[in-house]
Amino acid sequence: MKKKHLIILCSILMVSCSKNSETKNNTQEESSISFVDPFIGTGGHGHTYPGATVPFGMLQVSPVNGISEWDWCSGYHYSDDVLVGFSHLSLSGTGIGDLADIIFMPVNKDVDLTINPQSRDSISYKSSYSHKNEKASPGYYQVFLEDHDVNVELTTSKRTANHKYSFKKGDKNSVVIDLGFAINWDRPLETSLNIEDEFTISGTRFSKGWANNQKVFFVAKFSKPMVSHKLYADGNLTAEKSAKSKKTSTQLFFDTDDKNELQVKVALSSVSIENAKDNLDTSDFNFEGVKTSAENSWEKALSSFNVETKTDSLKTIFYTALYHAQLAPVTFSDKNGQFRLENDSIVTAENYTAYSTLSLWDTFRAEHPLLTLIAPDKASDMINSMLAYYEPKKILPVWTLYGNETNTMTGYHSIPVIVDAYRKGIRGFDAEKAYEAMKNTMLQDERGLNHYKKYGYIPYNLIDESVTISLEYAYDDWCVAEMAKMLGKEEDYQFFLNRSKAYQYLFDKESGFMRGKSQDGKSWNEPFDPKHSNHREQTDYTEGNAWQHSWFVPHAVDNLIEIHGGNKVFTNRLEQLFTESSEITGDNVSADITGLIGQYAHGNEPSHHIAYMFNHAAQPWRTQFWARTIMDTQYNTTPNGLSGNEDCGQMSAWYVLSSMGIYPMNPASGEYEIGTPIFEKATMNLPNGKTFTIEAENVSDKNFYIQSATFNGEVFNKTAISHDAILEGGSLLFLMGAKPNKNWGVTGKQQ
Repeated sequence: MKKKHLIILCSILMVSCSKNSETKNNTQEESSISFVDPFIGTGGHGHTYPGATVPFGMLQVSPVNGISEWDWCSGYHYSDDVLVGFSHLSLSGTGIGDLADIIFMPVNKDVDLTINPQSRDSISYKSSYSHKNEKASPGYYQVFLEDHDVNVELTTSKRTANHKYSFKKGDKNSVVIDLGFAINWDRPLETSLNIEDEFTISGTRFSKGWANNQKVFFVAKFSKPMVSHKLYADGNLTAEKSAKSKKTSTQLFFDTDDKNELQVKVALSSVSIENAKDNLDTSDFNFEGVKTSAENSWEKALSSFNVETKTDSLKTIFYTALYHAQLAPVTFSDKNGQFRLENDSIVTAENYTAYSTLSLWDTFRAEHPLLTLIAPDKASDMINSMLAYYEPKKILPVWTLYGNETNTMTGYHSIPVIVDAYRKGIRGFDAEKAYEAMKNTMLQDERGLNHYKKYGYIPYNLIDESVTISLEYAYDDWCVAEMAKMLGKEEDYQFFLNRSKAYQYLFDKESGFMRGKSQDGKSWNEPFDPKHSNHREQTDYTEGNAWQHSWFVPHAVDNLIEIHGGNKVFTNRLEQLFTESSEITGDNVSADITGLIGQYAHGNEPSHHIAYMFNHAAQPWRTQFWARTIMDTQYNTTPNGLSGNEDCGQMSAWYVLSSMGIYPMNPASGEYEIGTPIFEKATMNLPNGKTFTIEAENVSDKNFYIQSATFNGEVFNKTAISHDAILEGGSLLFLMGAKPNKNWGVTGKQQ
């Protein structure tokens, strides 16, 4: 009898465990953040950071290795095993290093801050760590510092970072703050520290680097009182409670208690210490509560898409990409709306949030079009930010870092971002003011526009990277023309439309490449090698070669096909791009030429639209083949999972959209080219409350060719779909197969 009862009890327990397990699995299945791995991209040339932030948050509290090299642009690289502290501002995937401001480092002993370190080796508070004792998830980061026996946990709200330090029993509880520390391009000009009371320290860090005039104000609150401190100005110990010098630092000491835990809240501002205090969360120290809120904010941000696949690694790649696509641009205005411009004027964002870290040369291509789908309110705020940055010099931003114009990269790609948003019905900005800014920007004389206006293109002997710059100005002109047309400015429309044909001057029909042309309008830059790269100097191309840059005519692909000599010539050359040898010639090859498939370089943005151009030349199956090849070969779930710099979300946004089966080849057209969906089912949960679903029946790693399609039950035989159609909601169904259907998508007018 007892045995029988035991069997029944075991059965009940087994059923209960099974139900609990099922519930747990269902919960995990529903949790998008469980698929995100922030370490993807922290190896190789991805240049991402693993630290804690919230979607588009002001702070990115992240570990810093302390090395000034290209692969440490974010402050962290997965190959490393030494940390010098945790900073509060980080760059995601850029090719230039800056920030890593306001370094905090918990230590368990007295350290020597009189040393002026010449390298990381001489930093007294550094510590080794192991990836075995390191974790990262959306909104959270943890690592154990081996040299100090301290476990560090980081999380953050929109404007306040939260640190939690767990010390070994009996050890000193101490924190180092080093405002003199700098990596890569950054160098401090003036810093200050002020111990306000036993719980509070504030300070400033003014620096020059990639951002020419960066001013950071901060305040930190501790969960228990300081019992003593050591304060240094340029390595000299001072008895005062405040210090100002080029490099200030301090070591703070706290009571050792039974819990041996110290929490810190840190807030920053570009305006003032008072604003930093206003930005600081005033609630009690509740690390777990802040962490949960951060996770919830990420779960909400990632819920814009729901993808279904039997392959978990594809979910990991997708949701990590969607996570990376919402790290930047970053919130820049304070809680009261104020933010600082490069000229030190203070602007107040009225009815919008100001953003910075605008990597526009990269993000106009797919990142900003993605945001028009998932965060249109932020898209308009970002445009209002661009218009604020326009005011001092009456030129739209090129690449804005901490409110500073860096003039990094070519073109003025604020312009397509504005046009894209306006075309898609986003109206949270002054369209007439935006048009005035676009027009004035393209009619001024800086950055080669004087030559472009005089010759219709930029002659190669007058400025480096003339081909790339001319092609990008031509596209920007087309965008201005489109905005003029939408606003009823016919004369401006014709003027800028005519200028947008500048690419025709540079096309060499004999070689099939866009080439540097002299002032006489006839002779080419010789000798010519389409595989040659010379990084950023004495070259006609930006971070690439003729193979990679000759295709940037997204606004006039049909005419580009025509001047090539028709579909056959064009598609043969386009196919050759992917099948040519991957040799890059030259003595100063750009490090950005990565992710090579033939001469196609997915690791840098100029190549990102190219695979979708087959659609316009009646060979959409080639788009399907190469889009799938890129997805399969250029992304994975390891730290080396990105084939090039993440570039503030562009590399990831390419994957998010391409894996859905759509891509904005011309990002200001209001249309998405059809590629090849990678998921059995993918649903967009649109901000307007509607859903748009893409299903791919029979899809697999071999079945990536579209056989047929229906849209809301009707036959769909087009290779593009409009943004408006997606916003209306509905279902796009593809039947997939292992062999191309060369009839699908070839007939009928493009939508």
